[in-house]
Amino acid sequence: MASSSASGDDPQKTPLYDLHVELGARMVPFAGYSMPVQYPAGLMAEHKHTRSAAGLFDISHMGQLRLVGPDAAAAFETLMPVDVVGLAAGRQRYGLLLNDDGGILDDLMFFNEGKDSLFVIVNGACKKADIAHITAKIGARCQVQPLPDHALLALQGPQAAATLARLSPGIERFVFMTGGAVQIGGIAAFVTRSGYTGEDGFEISVAAQDAEALARLLLAQAEVKPVGLGARNSLRLEAGLCLYGNDIDETTTPVEASLGWAMQKVRRAGGAREGGFPGAAKVLAQLVAASGTAGHLDHHTLKRKRVGLVALERVPVRDGTLLESFEGQPIGHVTSGLLGPTVDRPVAMAYVALAYAEPGTRIQAMVRGKAVPMEVSTMPFVPAHYFRG
Repeated sequence: MASSSASGDDPQKTPLYDLHVELGARMVPFAGYSMPVQYPAGLMAEHKHTRSAAGLFDISHMGQLRLVGPDAAAAFETLMPVDVVGLAAGRQRYGLLLNDDGGILDDLMFFNEGKDSLFVIVNGACKKADIAHITAKIGARCQVQPLPDHALLALQGPQAAATLARLSPGIERFVFMTGGAVQIGGIAAFVTRSGYTGEDGFEISVAAQDAEALARLLLAQAEVKPVGLGARNSLRLEAGLCLYGNDIDETTTPVEASLGWAMQKVRRAGGAREGGFPGAAKVLAQLVAASGTAGHLDHHTLKRKRVGLVALERVPVRDGTLLESFEGQPIGHVTSGLLGPTVDRPVAMAYVALAYAEPGTRIQAMVRGKAVPMEVSTMPFVPAHYFRG
């Protein structure tokens, strides 16, 4: 879950803007904000440091809100094909807001705080539309409380837990997709053990007025270095994670996007709370269509699928590159692609016709008129290191 394109001519500033400038960041407009794309060490060094130690990311452009009331979970569940009602207090889950055609309005994270309260994080480029959509659809059933006075930081990497535990003893007890209210060096924060790099780590919601003090405290730790949007993008791609606006959007369904794993059994056909979400008939039919063996898939109901690709030559294959069969027939396009710093080879995500979606299938990408051979790959490209206890 990450927001994509920039918006507006006069970007807003996060509470950490002055710190980014002080640290020498190259700032770019992104999702309506001025954000650090990289620091003087460079994208490659930032990427590798996150994989080996701990990287600190400013993700304050993201939207934060609460849904409050005894009917909040049931109401929120009507907007998504995921189990909200059954999520236990203290746990977090990935969700997908859908339109009436089953297209993805946004991907998000939500956390059950207990006491009839859900904490929700949405993508920065979508937050105004998301809040308006949620309010219009379920605002009569629960309180929708935006949190514009909060910042969001992410500490990611194999040394993130040990580093944060030094400042907040006991935080290591959290496992992947759990969290709660904590003190970090005396600063009140709300922490979940999650992130968008494929590494162990934490996302930290903090009052905007405390964000710079917290960031400086974390950066004072020997293991921690600042990381910008450039490395965040390469890390999430190696982890096989979608970027909203590139890999998923209103024209893609969860099944086409290979996100069927995010739809729990209780919301599927035959489940206790089957359907009841926007586009349910189409999405549930596609789930059935995708459940056959490779030779017996329903190509009429489900025509394409998001897949991972590995280039068989050392030629980066970028977003938007057209894909063809070896017979020269167009079969899809790349949505994200780059030279993976960890795997040291070109990797990509793409949508391809269902007949070409099986791992091991060879296809070709058309890069500046040259055919680059590629192979469909399972994802993630780099194994995840989430801490599950």
